Amino acid sequence: MADRALRGMRLGTQSMESIHHAELAERVEVHYDCPNGHVLAMPFSVEADVPLSWECHCGALALLRDGDRPEQKDIKPQRTHWDMLLERRTIPELEELLEERLEVLRASRR
Repeated sequence: MADRALRGMRLGTQSMESIHHAELAERVEVHYDCPNGHVLAMPFSVEADVPLSWECHCGALALLRDGDRPEQKDIKPQRTHWDMLLERRTIPELEELLEERLEVLRASRR
C-alpha cells in the first residue's frame, strides 16, 4: 500500500487554484452600535440582506447604525407564585385557610 501512495501532496486539503486574478464580490461595511459602547463593523455582500441587529461579543444586542429599529415586542411581567395564588383565592379566603392550618398545627403539638 505504501508503494502506491502519492507523496508530497496533500490531496483534498488544498485547492490547486490560486487567488490571483480572481474577482471578489463587492462588499459594503456595515456598522452596529452596542448599548455598552462597542462598535461592530461587519462586511456584507452588496446583494445580501443586512440584518437590523447583531449579537455583540459582550452578549448584548447591537443595532444597525442609521437603520430602522426592530419592532418592540410586548414584554409580559413574570408571574410569581403569589400572583397565581391571588388569581385563585382572595385575601380573606387565604387568611381563613391560614387560621385553619394553624389550628391543625396547634392541635398536633398538644
